[in-house]
Amino acid sequence: MTIRLYDTSARQIRDFAPLQPGCVSIYLCGATVQAAPHIGHIRSGLNFDIMRRWFEYRGYDVTFVRNVTDIDDKIIAKAAEQGRPWWSIGYENERAFNDGYTALGCLPPTYEPRATGHVTEMVEMMRTLIERGHAYESDGSVYFDVRSWPQYLELSRQELDDLRQPDEGVSGKRDPRDFALWKATKAGEPDWETPWGRGRPGWHLECSAMAHKYLGSAFDIHGGGLDLIFPHHENEIAQAKAYGDDFAAYWVHNAWVTMSGEKMSKSLGNSVLVSEMVKAWRPIVLRYYLGTPHYRSTIEYSEEALREAESAFARIEGFVQRVVEKAGAVEPSAEVPPAFAEAMDDDLGVPQALAVIHTTVRQGNSALAADDKEAAVARLAEVRAMLGVLGLDPLDTRWAGEGDRGEDLHGVVDSLVRLVLDQREAARGRKDWATADAIRDQLKQSGLSIEDGPQGPRWTLGPR
Repeated sequence: MTIRLYDTSARQIRDFAPLQPGCVSIYLCGATVQAAPHIGHIRSGLNFDIMRRWFEYRGYDVTFVRNVTDIDDKIIAKAAEQGRPWWSIGYENERAFNDGYTALGCLPPTYEPRATGHVTEMVEMMRTLIERGHAYESDGSVYFDVRSWPQYLELSRQELDDLRQPDEGVSGKRDPRDFALWKATKAGEPDWETPWGRGRPGWHLECSAMAHKYLGSAFDIHGGGLDLIFPHHENEIAQAKAYGDDFAAYWVHNAWVTMSGEKMSKSLGNSVLVSEMVKAWRPIVLRYYLGTPHYRSTIEYSEEALREAESAFARIEGFVQRVVEKAGAVEPSAEVPPAFAEAMDDDLGVPQALAVIHTTVRQGNSALAADDKEAAVARLAEVRAMLGVLGLDPLDTRWAGEGDRGEDLHGVVDSLVRLVLDQREAARGRKDWATADAIRDQLKQSGLSIEDGPQGPRWTLGPR
């Protein structure tokens, strides 16, 4: 068994070899909490949640760090705009992100450090970089000297002489492409004391400092969205390696969620907030929609695509429910089918793994139709094992009570539907097929799916 991952730095899929046998260390760039999350933000956390689950299934002990950027230019601007403390903005949105992760079934990280809690570590890193000639102080700010590090841009593979970064009106840089490790204090902004004066962290330094603290000088996987490759991850590599760390052995990046071909973002005004989406769609369906495409594939958002995901998951869930009704509780298999494992080992090939799930569901439905209870139970055990790896098992306690859009009304609705179904059965008994079909069609228009079986008709809430 060898897990293989696409490494952005190598531009190819590589066999995964952990630095420490049996252990995996992952650092994921998490939320910048200037606003509530849209589904594009949560996709990244969900993709790496699936990665973590697969490593754990394969027997690894996983340390998963996902940071929170709770101070930056955007948060300060939002605070000024709303007339609120910067920390109030950050804390409110940090909670919104965590609510989003939880709603979509993401496991909590091993550690979730905030940038503002690690100023001491950042100061220590800057001190060492200055001593080694890789950083310098200017008017209370500290900048990384990109020309001091010949390997700069090794991740994005750009040429320094072709690189043109705006200097944001800063005149103290030796080179306009040098980036800020620390920003000198400005009136009305939060600040912390350092040997070079009061100020606040630059965006890039925080991640190198926190990765070093929680994962050491070398760790296995650094993750994040494609948009972070440059400048954020490029700058992380430069400052961390110049400091003396080996840093990440693999770089894994997830693709975006787009709308009308554009990356979903707050600045474009095309974001779809998670807090609103979970009101309109079942969270487990949202997880299916965001988690089942390959993590390196772009998802083009549309309600039609969401409805297709809802229908696809309903077919899986319907099979699960039918077997449970027939055979009672069925525990997941201890192992997933070999074809599923092969797909997941190959760069987390969730689409191929999902195909195995749907094939197994079809086999299970055939067994149900043939009244082969033993085979149906065996297929459900396999399906539950596979869904569990993806965080999509509808029988998992994590999803208990989330799925039926009104649990308290279920008994009432069932009684009413049974009355209508009795009328339909009476029509069928007298061979009045037109009336029976009309009743079925009316129920379908109301959002109910009717299935006729050996034990009589059963109803489920169908896709919208």
